[in-house]
Amino acid sequence: MVIALWLMLPAYIPSPCAALFGGGRPIDGGRTMADGNRILGDGKTIRGFVAGSLCGIILGMMLFWMGDIQVFGINLPSFGDSVFSAFLVTASLAVGSLFGDMAMSFVKRRIGKKRGAPLPGVDQLDFVAGAWLITIITSPAWFFSNFTSSVALAVIIITPLLHITTNIIGYLLGVKKEPW
Repeated sequence: MVIALWLMLPAYIPSPCAALFGGGRPIDGGRTMADGNRILGDGKTIRGFVAGSLCGIILGMMLFWMGDIQVFGINLPSFGDSVFSAFLVTASLAVGSLFGDMAMSFVKRRIGKKRGAPLPGVDQLDFVAGAWLITIITSPAWFFSNFTSSVALAVIIITPLLHITTNIIGYLLGVKKEPW
């Protein structure tokens, strides 16, 4: 579980940072599709995407530069064997997580769900799917050597719990309009 949390930190941090630092011009520019619904909606902004991505990348690079770390006697894996590979991995996790979230926003608009409407299970794992997909494309050897089946299963189990907890905190702080 510790390794799962460690490896996902660059993917976990972009969404709350996008909510915290976002706002402004929506990525879809306010455009709608033929179905009359917005492409993504006002919740996906350029500033949020950039800020969230940068926060995830910066955190990932800080974790890389910390070097060999042990927590509870567990050696935590590195995000790469060079600055370039670590940047590629952390950028893939961070940007991929936001793309996964945006992809699900697109799907939710197509099925008639309004901004903030819950889609249990999917809302909690869409960003994981995006982060993993982009990282598999850019750094397959790193991904498969670190996200073993037990680590991947731990991510799938703990992520919904973390997601719900952080959303409630964001709601209480006034950063989010809904507690889910």
